[in-house]
Amino acid sequence: MLKLLRWIIVALGLLATGGTGLSFSRHQHWFVRLWDFPRVQLALCGAVAGGLFARFFSRGRPADRAFLLGTAAAVVWQARKIRPYTRCTRVRVQRSRRSSRDDRERGAATFRLLISNVMMENREHHRLLEVIRASAPDVVLALETDAAWAAALRSLDTDFPHVFQHPRENHYGLVLLSRLRLMGPRIQFLVQHDIPSVHTGVELPSGDCIYLHGLHPRPPEPIRHQDSTPRDAELVVLGKAIRDGGPRPTVVAGDLNDVAWSDTSELFLRLSGLLDPRMGRGFYNSYHADYRLLRYPLDHVFHSNHFRLVDLQRLPHIGSDHFPMLIELSYEPEAENEQKPTPEEKGDEQEADEKLESQAEAASTGDDRPTEE
Repeated sequence: MLKLLRWIIVALGLLATGGTGLSFSRHQHWFVRLWDFPRVQLALCGAVAGGLFARFFSRGRPADRAFLLGTAAAVVWQARKIRPYTRCTRVRVQRSRRSSRDDRERGAATFRLLISNVMMENREHHRLLEVIRASAPDVVLALETDAAWAAALRSLDTDFPHVFQHPRENHYGLVLLSRLRLMGPRIQFLVQHDIPSVHTGVELPSGDCIYLHGLHPRPPEPIRHQDSTPRDAELVVLGKAIRDGGPRPTVVAGDLNDVAWSDTSELFLRLSGLLDPRMGRGFYNSYHADYRLLRYPLDHVFHSNHFRLVDLQRLPHIGSDHFPMLIELSYEPEAENEQKPTPEEKGDEQEADEKLESQAEAASTGDDRPTEE
């Protein structure tokens, strides 16, 4: 029995150290990028394995010391990566000093945004409709919407007079509902011809205009041997576009099929100059809704430093594999001087260009698409 326990502990430790080692690679193969996700789980595996091995099995031999050093290094590195998304660090986005209710009565510059990957096969439409009515957002971005979902969401037309939609049957459709006037909404295909994104101005109650980008890039996944090349390229394209567009109030929202602490997400924030309101507040894991131990922050809202935070919450289960997310932001231009974005680092431009070159090369051969296509 002790021998079996020892092997289990060793296996957990090797999982933590091996997974941590692979996460250092910039290779875009799905098996490598997979290890960006379970950093919390790897840290726990390393801590448990190292602690139990030190307590019951270590005899001070070189191999024992190497095992303990490896698990300790894995725990320290993983903790370093996830620490910005815990309460152990300062919040990145300040809490608004305004009262949301009072502001609404005066027509001030606040808005509530709900994003939801509905899971196309999910037919419990009423659950999302109930969540929307209960949370009273100003703007709804629904992803993975096919024709059936678009039809179900039409029951909200009275509450959301401004509708812009692009339903598709390939898991990448989208519907944008808004109580606020949309200014120049358009669909773009930033990287692949079948992966749409939505881009629009939104007029706030105050009369100010902000810019909203809604994304749902193709994920890296093993079943169809899809790597992260198109996802990474789409984030780079948008990040560069936001940077080159100059400082203006901007919000990026959607299921990015990437965790907040990945190198690609961090590169996107540096390129775009946007902020992540989860920093210093928590993970806000949105996927997978059915498996508590395998949950990751895949649904994101990033924004420029023109905003302060009023509210951020994960909403109830709607039958999808994702939880909806709700954020309320207050447009406060003076916050720009108090909330500095992460500056670009040396090598960021080269890394971004390499990701775009990889996508162009993969697209030319068809390798940027799932194998079954």
